[in-house]
Amino acid sequence: MNTVHDVFGGLMSAPSTATLSVSEILELPEVRAGDPTVVAGEGGLGRSVRWAHVVAGSDAAALIDGGELILTTGTGWPHGDDELRPVIDDLLRTAPAAVVLELGSTFAAAPAPLIAGCDAYGIPLIALRRVTRFVQITQRVHQLILASQTEALQARAEVHAMLTELGLNRSPVDYVVERLSTTIGAPVVLEDAAHHVVTWAAGGGSDRETGAPETVLAAWAEHPGRDFALPPHWDRVPVEARGERWGRLTALPGPPHPAGRSTVLELGAFALALARLSDADGDVWMRLSAQQLFDTVLSGRYRRESDLAMQLAAAGLPVEGRELIGATLTGSGTFGAHSSLERAHLETALRRAVAPGGRVLVGADRERVSSRDGTRLLALISFPAPSAQPRSLESGVPAFTRRLSRELDGVLPATTPAGWEARLSLGVPARGTRALITSLERVRAAGAVSSGERVGRVLVQQAERQPLAYLVRGLAAKPEVQEFVDDALGPVIAHDRTSGVGHSGDLMRVLAAYLAHPTNRSLAAQQARLSRSVFYQRLDLIEELLGVDLADGATIATLTVAQLALGDATETG
Repeated sequence: MNTVHDVFGGLMSAPSTATLSVSEILELPEVRAGDPTVVAGEGGLGRSVRWAHVVAGSDAAALIDGGELILTTGTGWPHGDDELRPVIDDLLRTAPAAVVLELGSTFAAAPAPLIAGCDAYGIPLIALRRVTRFVQITQRVHQLILASQTEALQARAEVHAMLTELGLNRSPVDYVVERLSTTIGAPVVLEDAAHHVVTWAAGGGSDRETGAPETVLAAWAEHPGRDFALPPHWDRVPVEARGERWGRLTALPGPPHPAGRSTVLELGAFALALARLSDADGDVWMRLSAQQLFDTVLSGRYRRESDLAMQLAAAGLPVEGRELIGATLTGSGTFGAHSSLERAHLETALRRAVAPGGRVLVGADRERVSSRDGTRLLALISFPAPSAQPRSLESGVPAFTRRLSRELDGVLPATTPAGWEARLSLGVPARGTRALITSLERVRAAGAVSSGERVGRVLVQQAERQPLAYLVRGLAAKPEVQEFVDDALGPVIAHDRTSGVGHSGDLMRVLAAYLAHPTNRSLAAQQARLSRSVFYQRLDLIEELLGVDLADGATIATLTVAQLALGDATETG
C-alpha cells in the first residue's frame, strides 16, 4: 500500500499546470483600462502565463524564470537602439509569456529593438496607451491563476477518489476506461503491448461521428499490431509498473480538463497497472477484448458492418481480403482438472495452431449447449487469402486441424484421462463480416454434431461437409422442431429410458447406426457393436414402436432429421 500511496500522492502533489493565456489576460478589465494594443508577436497570444511580474532596470533578466507576464514602463532601460538591443535580447531569452509596456513616462512608443525582438521570438508585445496600476493587473492575474490551480487540485482529488473507489470495488477494466472517457469527455482507448485494442469508450458520444468506431479506432485498424505517430491534440500515457509495460492509454482530442487530460490518464493508467498486477493469470486483457467483440457480434450491437470490421481489425483480427471462419472448440469428457486449466490448454493450442499466418479471437461461450461437455470456446479465425484452409490430400482435414492436434498433445498434462477429447466445429469459410457472423452463428447454434473426422484427440466437424446436420441442429431449439422430434422418436426414447426385461436401452444407438448405413445393415450392426441377429431384432422393435417401415425412404429421411435435431444423445462413438 505504500507504493500506491506514494505514486498517487506524487501525482496529486505535482505542480499544477493550470495557466491563463495571453489572449485571456488581454480581456481582463484591469488590462483593458490601459487601452492595450498588440504591437508585435501577435502569433504568440496563445502562450501560457504562469505568473505576473513587474520589472525595471537593465538587469531584469536575472529576475525572470520564464513564462511570466512582464509588466514594465521601461524605466532604467537605455534609449539608444545599440545599447537597448542587448538588454532586450537578454530579457527575451528568458522566454516570458508576454511583455506589457506602459507608454508615456519612459517611451512614447515601443522601441524598435523591442518590437523586432518580440517578433523574432514570437513573444507578444502589448503597449498600454494609458497610465495603468500594475498592482491591479498582477493581483487579478495571480487570483485567477491560483483559483485555476485550486480547481485543478480539486479536480485531481475527485479523479483520485473515483479511481480509488473503482479499485476497491474491483471494477472491470472496461468500466475503468469508460469512466476515464466520461471524465475527460473524449474517446479513450486501452491497447496492449502488441498495440491491439483491449477496450475503448467514446466519452458519451457513441452516437456521434466523433465517437463512432471507424473514427476512434481508425489508427489502430490502419496499423494493426504496430505503433503509430501520435496525431496532434492526442494524449498518451503508458500502463506500467515494476519496470514492465503492459500497454498504453490514449485519449483522442476533446475539451480541456481542470486537472489536465494527461494527469487524468496517468491516474487511470496507474489504477489499471494495479489491476494488472493483481491478475495472476495475466490474460484478463486479452480475454476482455475478445469477449466484448463476441458480445457485439452475437448481439448485433453495431451500426454498420464497417464498424464491426474496424473493431475486429483494431483488436488484431484482420477482415479485409482474408478468409474467415467461425468456430467452436469444446472439451468433451472428464478433463481431470479445473475447467480454467482446460480452457487455458484449449486456447493455447488453438492460438499456436492458427499461427503464424492466421489470427484468432477466442472467447468463452456464455450459453453452453451441452451440460455434459466442459469448456466451450467461440473462435473467429482469419487466414490469409486465397487459401484459408490448406487441405490434406490424404484426409481432407484442414491442415491447421492437424497442427491443433499436435499442439494439444504438447500442452496437455500427462494425467489427462484417455477419454477426454476436443471437438472442433468449423463453420463455412467466409469473406466479409456478415458472412463471418453467419459462419459463427451456425456452428454455435448447431452445438455437437454426431459425426466427424478424428485427428488424435481432436474430433473435427465441418459445416460445409455436413450442411443438413448444421441446418437441423441450428433449428433444434425451436418448439416446433422439439415437437417434431417427440412425434418421430418419442416411443423409442421412452423405451430406452425404461428398465426391465426386454429393455436394453440401446434403441436410439441402434437407430443412429442404421440411419448412417441404411443400405448396409451388416455394417450398421458392426457400428452398433451388436451381432446381426440381435441388431435385426432391435430394428424390428423400433418399427413396432414407431409403426413405420425402416426400408421406406420418407421414413428414413424423417428419422434422420429427427435424430439430427436430437443431437449428441444418439452418438454411437
